[in-house]
Amino acid sequence: MFKRALAVTVLAAAIAAPAYPAETLLKAPPGHGYKKVSGLVKLPEFVPGLGKLYVKPATLPAGPFLAYDKSGKLVSTIYMIPIKDIDEHKPFEELASGPKKVDHVDLYYNAGHPGVEVPHYHIVLWYISEKEADKLK
Repeated sequence: MFKRALAVTVLAAAIAAPAYPAETLLKAPPGHGYKKVSGLVKLPEFVPGLGKLYVKPATLPAGPFLAYDKSGKLVSTIYMIPIKDIDEHKPFEELASGPKKVDHVDLYYNAGHPGVEVPHYHIVLWYISEKEADKLK
């Protein structure tokens, strides 16, 4: 259990910057090969608590997933890391944090859902306050 928590903490701390101009990701749709998650798997267009999600299909299951509020403003970058990969000590290097300063990070377990069916952790790098994130219903 401790090894898993440590691995996830290190992963969240090791995240780097994106390889293209930051301003191109600030509003939905982001371009650069990102696709609307709701068009790829059976999920709503707006996921309560997260927002409108976009991902590059080739990066599944980890992501990054870019999340936007209802007005199309970037609110977070999300990684979905399978527990199996953490247990096997799989490296995840040079993960992009997005084009904004991270306000806070959430880490929580998910048993699986369309797109990432296996048990995994969500690592959410929020660019908005906790109070603003709570409004993403």
